[in-house]
Amino acid sequence: MEPQIELTKDGSSTLLHPKYNALYHSTYGAIEESNFVYINAGLFSVLSSETEQDVEQSCSILEVGFGSGLNAFNTFLKTEALPVNINYVGIETFPVGLDIVEKLNYPELFSKTDKQSVFKTMHEVSWETKHHLSSQFTFEKRNHDIFNLKISNQFDVIYYDAFGPGAQPELWTAPIFEIMFEALKKNGVLITYCAQGAARRAMISVGFKVERLPGPPNKRHILRAIKV
Repeated sequence: MEPQIELTKDGSSTLLHPKYNALYHSTYGAIEESNFVYINAGLFSVLSSETEQDVEQSCSILEVGFGSGLNAFNTFLKTEALPVNINYVGIETFPVGLDIVEKLNYPELFSKTDKQSVFKTMHEVSWETKHHLSSQFTFEKRNHDIFNLKISNQFDVIYYDAFGPGAQPELWTAPIFEIMFEALKKNGVLITYCAQGAARRAMISVGFKVERLPGPPNKRHILRAIKV
């Protein structure tokens, strides 16, 4: 069964996964959640003030839960005018079909219909291969189990956007956060919408310094974990 498209309160699309009966984004706004959690509290917390001074930077991002492609597309849009080179890797166990992708309304709501081809390309390109979506944005999708990730000291930011503990509890435990900790560079940041106490304690147990931050609409807190 394919995911079912639903609309969130800011008018943007989300998907309902048939196996886990879990939504890919907040019902209070998929785009709003992406902006609030992953862009503002995650990516922009890592990009230094030097970026605003036209000093070119590079930033490597790992997304756990590529899903609908919203966070990747949003990152592309938010950084295309900045002096920063982005290396983006998205991991997804359940790829979304192109017939579903074509019905998602993100380019229209971002008022970036001229970038529709970029959004579609993210879903069309081959897996396990790095692709250049622009001169400053490389993109790769990986279709494998996150527990098999063997990467050390590579990423500046991790967008941890897996299904919640109720759907996939194994993705919110110490063993997975050990893998995330190892994948990050020193002072790298893991950002997630989930603020569950058990997940926070699991992050702390593997060495993260964890901050509980105010959340987006109808979400009291989110978590930002730093590899110190």
